[in-house]
Amino acid sequence: MAKVLSIVAHEKFQQVEYLESKRAIEEKGHEVVTASTHQIAFDKLDQSYKVDILLDEVMEGDFDAVLFVGGPGSHAHFDDEDFHAIARAFFEAGKPTTAICAAPVILGRAGLLKGKKVTCFPSQSEDLIRSGAEYTGEHVERDGLIITADGPASAYDFGLAVAEAL
Repeated sequence: MAKVLSIVAHEKFQQVEYLESKRAIEEKGHEVVTASTHQIAFDKLDQSYKVDILLDEVMEGDFDAVLFVGGPGSHAHFDDEDFHAIARAFFEAGKPTTAICAAPVILGRAGLLKGKKVTCFPSQSEDLIRSGAEYTGEHVERDGLIITADGPASAYDFGLAVAEAL
């Protein structure tokens, strides 16, 4: 059984992306640990979720993959060095480094997408292209350790792709 770190913004994360990717990963027998910058995170419908671990307590060596959840709240972390450092640590350790919806922008701005085939919520595609990525527009895209998806409707399949990469 592998352990996946699912990172949500502390406000306005996309709950379908979080819940459906988590469900798919857990159905394949893996554990999902939720992290954020605060003990309580709120989805975009203002429902609260208690997180398992604070972001500043995360140690890459304790996990087998990282998953960044999208939604409007993820925009606040596009240039967040803590988020970038976590993404880089997983990628450099040879572990699946994944993001859905708007969150692939975090990976792009962390410098991880140059030359990679990726997808995201369509309104964020130009940002990924500027980071050197090849935007495909697919629902789910995998290029080596990088797995991306376009949004809530693809969240379950995204979770399956993450589980398959473990």
